[in-house]
Amino acid sequence: MIKQSDIDDRGLQMVRILNAPIDLVWEVWTKPEHIQNWWGPHGFTNEVSLLEPYTGGRYELTMTGSDGTVYPNRYTYTEVIERKLIAYKHEHGPHFIAHIEFEDLGEQTKIIWTMLFRDREEFIQTVKTFKADKGLEQNAEKLEVYLKDLKAKRK
Repeated sequence: MIKQSDIDDRGLQMVRILNAPIDLVWEVWTKPEHIQNWWGPHGFTNEVSLLEPYTGGRYELTMTGSDGTVYPNRYTYTEVIERKLIAYKHEHGPHFIAHIEFEDLGEQTKIIWTMLFRDREEFIQTVKTFKADKGLEQNAEKLEVYLKDLKAKRK
């Protein structure tokens, strides 16, 4: 498990209460037809080429920024516990591990999303260059909007 002292030194953490039941939140995290619609910061589009949400599985997607810049991403799931935890490591720079913890609150779901970088220097550089702190917030905002829209469509 990630220690708070490590987060304080070289990580980002966000806590959100999502207005959707845990089954739906889990679905949008583990199905490519969903994740490609909300992943990444504002202005990015995604193409998921591989999504194997189980321990040892892989996750590959290509993010394209509004300026046309292409960002290939490759992850390995290090631990997946259904409706409880998704943990993965980013395979190439910037190097980080992520833990997303899920808590069932009935019609809502609490998530704790933590990103821990290899070292403080990489953390600082990633926040400065890619604005990872703002990107994480925007990612969560997009997730909330996507869940709201999806719930409305399913009613």
